[in-house]
Amino acid sequence: MGTIETTCVQGGYVPGDGEPRQLPIVQSTTFKYDTSEHMGRLFDLEEDGYFYTRLQNPTNDAVAKKICQLEGGSAAMLTSSGQAATFFSLFNICECGDHVVASSAIYGGSYNLLAHTMRKMGVEATFVSPTCTREELDAAFRPNTKCVFGETIANPALAVLDIELFASAAHDHGVPLIVDNTFPTPVNCRPIEWGADIVTHSTTKYMDGHASCVGGAIVDSGNFDWMAHADKFPGLTQPDESYHGIVYAKRFGNAGAFITKATSQLMRDFGSIQSPQNAYLLNIGLESLHVRMPQHCRNGQAAAEFLSAHPKVASVRYPGLPGDRYHGLAQKYMPHGTCGVVSFDVAGGRAAAERFMRALRLCTIETHVADSRTCCLHPASSTHRQMTDEELVAAGISPSMVRLSCGLEGTQDILDDLAQALEQA
Repeated sequence: MGTIETTCVQGGYVPGDGEPRQLPIVQSTTFKYDTSEHMGRLFDLEEDGYFYTRLQNPTNDAVAKKICQLEGGSAAMLTSSGQAATFFSLFNICECGDHVVASSAIYGGSYNLLAHTMRKMGVEATFVSPTCTREELDAAFRPNTKCVFGETIANPALAVLDIELFASAAHDHGVPLIVDNTFPTPVNCRPIEWGADIVTHSTTKYMDGHASCVGGAIVDSGNFDWMAHADKFPGLTQPDESYHGIVYAKRFGNAGAFITKATSQLMRDFGSIQSPQNAYLLNIGLESLHVRMPQHCRNGQAAAEFLSAHPKVASVRYPGLPGDRYHGLAQKYMPHGTCGVVSFDVAGGRAAAERFMRALRLCTIETHVADSRTCCLHPASSTHRQMTDEELVAAGISPSMVRLSCGLEGTQDILDDLAQALEQA
């Protein structure tokens, strides 16, 4: 489609002569065919088409195609949420007895998924610091390791993943790197260009941009050679007896095997589909993504600079600040901006942070992040409350940390609200 700006606006769906200019909402659970033989070819994956929206839907596929184009991938799919996207991306190549290497600085829900829920399913995880050395990273691998997982910018620790380092280690051990790219979006970073093999998104955040609909996406780069590591990935390289004995890597190659398996097997069995109505709303959000992200970044940068100079703020984490420990990596991977999210510690500990939260006026308290309205969250008492103090520290979170998501409002209005709330902290 050309530039990323044009892809945001026109990618994924190209109408034919006399067809709707806006992406149609195919609000149907099922699709009609003239013969059972035709439907049979669809069930055998011998022909493209649709037979049930739990697996695929034309509206969803058009939006997934746009996200795929934005990330520079080979195939993509939508899911019902970002959590579903993370789970599918992992479980598509992991099974009972397998192991995952993950950055410790990730979203609390993703940490819980790996550390607890998937552990009950027989998949273990070893967490490493995002600032670990190559030697420390190599030491985390086991013979049964199937993938490496991290976030481009961690939520809410704002640690920047050294994508090239983690990709190099993953590939040397014969496994793919999965990167959650929710916070930067492909407008600010395209992890596939730095070696990532699979990219996930909570489309609920910046991609939607208006807190309208929950959703997720998975993009496969098409670069990982599954057959070259056939013994590690039997689900992709050996016959799937639940689907007519198909061998995904042979039938669809590196470009299509991962997403086809995730769709025809995991979506079939778990049913975490995104509704066509939500996909339609997501597409509207994507059309302005390239315009919105720079303003989010401008407001985030201004808020970070203001907070870092305020006497009632103990510390600020924002990769755009020159003194931030991840500033160098941010300049490397995201030279045009990172995101609109700022994490900071209010001086005075948990009680002071709670007073600050109660005093906010423009910035609302929400369990959300990364949309058009500025909002705040105290992670230790909300999204990350299931974690112990030790786990919080490992994830880069303190009891006094506040996560500020700068929206699209006037910059000075955001700063004024922060100033008056800090005076009452």
